[in-house]
Order: sequence, then C-alpha cells, then structure tokens
Amino acid sequence: MTVPQRALLGFAVWTLLVLFGTVGLYRWSRILTGQVRISEWQADQPQGSDRYQRAMRAHMNCVENLPVFAAIVLCATAAGADSRALDLLAGVISVARMCQTTVHLAFAPSDLAASVRFAFFFVQALCMLAMAASVAVSAAG
Repeated sequence: MTVPQRALLGFAVWTLLVLFGTVGLYRWSRILTGQVRISEWQADQPQGSDRYQRAMRAHMNCVENLPVFAAIVLCATAAGADSRALDLLAGVISVARMCQTTVHLAFAPSDLAASVRFAFFFVQALCMLAMAASVAVSAAG
C-alpha cells in the first residue's frame, strides 16, 4: 500500500471516528438516558448543543472532502504515480485534516478559530491541487 493510499484510509477512518466519537456519542447518550426519542433527530434542523452542532459540521466537512482526496489517490494509483512528493503531500493533507477537525471541535466559533480552520483547509486544498498536478504530469510522461 502506498503512502497516499494509507493517507486515504486514515482520512476515511478519521471521518468515522469523528462521526462515532462526537455525533454518535452525543445522540446515543441522550437516547439511552431517555432525554430524547430516536425519532426526534432531524437531519435538516439544527439541534443539540453548540458543541454537537460543531461536531456535525466537522464531520460533514470530512465527508465533503474525502471524495476529492479519494479521486486523486485513485488516479495516482491507476497511473502508477509514486513519488516522495506525493507521499509528503498526502502526509500533510492527513495532518492538516486532523488539525482542522480538532480546532473545529475544540473551539467555539470566533474569528480566530475560523481563520485557523480555514488555514488548515487551505493547506489541504493546495496539497490536493499539487497532488493532482503531479499525477497528471506523471501520467503524461
């Protein structure tokens, strides 16, 4: 398994851990203690504490970005692209993803928290673009 493939697997596992460790834990703790009925959770309505709502947004952000990273890693795999640069970029994406999620979960909304989250997102986006360009060059040559 290549480093980008490992990073993709890690991204997927991280997404699941965020779901189960935050959203799932919050919901099931309230359901099992009788505070709410299972049918009360509505996907299209804001519910729960501020922390729960941040967890929902952090999880959805992982879900939204996972397919983009997966497409790039799939193309790299199909093209047989394998380089130190791809490995490094995939590692940076993994670390930046975990940092972005952690900031989202740990800090209440503020200009500073949003700026830090965006910085980590921007690093990921730049790295994904660099990976895609590297794969395209590798496939063309």
